[in-house]
Amino acid sequence: MTLVLVELDASGLTEVSREAVTFAREHPVGAGEVHVVVLGEPSEEAVDQLTAYGVDAVHLVTGAASETYGGAAWAAGVSAVQKATAAEVVLAAGTERGNEVLAHLAAEREVPFAANVVALTSADPVVVHRQVMGGSVLEETRVEGIPVVLSLAGHAVAPVPAASPSDPSLTEHEVDVPEVARVARVVSVEQAGPDHSAGLKSARVVVGAGRGAGGPQGFGPVSDLARILGGELGVSRVVTSLGWRPHHEQIGQTGSRISPEVYIPCGISGAIQHWAGCASSKVILAINTDAEAPMMTKATYAVVGDMHEVVPAIVAELESRGHHA
Repeated sequence: MTLVLVELDASGLTEVSREAVTFAREHPVGAGEVHVVVLGEPSEEAVDQLTAYGVDAVHLVTGAASETYGGAAWAAGVSAVQKATAAEVVLAAGTERGNEVLAHLAAEREVPFAANVVALTSADPVVVHRQVMGGSVLEETRVEGIPVVLSLAGHAVAPVPAASPSDPSLTEHEVDVPEVARVARVVSVEQAGPDHSAGLKSARVVVGAGRGAGGPQGFGPVSDLARILGGELGVSRVVTSLGWRPHHEQIGQTGSRISPEVYIPCGISGAIQHWAGCASSKVILAINTDAEAPMMTKATYAVVGDMHEVVPAIVAELESRGHHA
């Protein structure tokens, strides 16, 4: 059985938590049941989603562990539920909170922790593939210990509801957390500014531009191409570092991680940090003057040429067929 730590937002379960539940359901371990642990009161939307995603049981942690977020406190809550259920695997989305909680859990239980998992290739023993070196390398890892502790890389799977809804049981666990585990915790929350990267992260088509754009004025054609294709514009880290484009458009290890159907990187060499943010793209069509650039060698299709000549030609052809930016 797999125990999944899920996180909540205004819409119910976060998208990456729904991905984690889908992953657990599609990769059964032991008896194959999927249980979830929730810290904090789930909304009606969250309960409906858990039912739609076919979970077998919901474990609601109450008491000091759920009063406010703290990595060690949440880990104590998850640990208590794992002991009560004897779950063989504890899984969470590889978010900042998910990784922090699981790191505390693994340290407390003295077991290994495999982060950034993208596939489970064996359930007995547990063998996973996970992203390392900024996502540029996949490592096959055998994970031992009770429980097996894993975090799922973002967008490793698509969130898919179960074929038929479930009727999960609900169990409350009041967990007494030692004061030492509550020292580091959230004490206040300030309203963040708008997340302008949401469209980029969810886009089905992304057109990217890098240093090859040449300057702040070099993004017109790629922006036009993105609009014609109904997609979003993304850029490499050097572009934002030079101040040519805003940070919320950055793709990479320190920017947004994307998984579009089509990614068209133009004038982007494809450094490891950028590849970490776009490796999940289904199809990559790269445009670059350097045929040996890392992005060109990894792309599904590659066009050797100057983006300032190739992209306007593509835009002109699409416009001649009735497509307009």
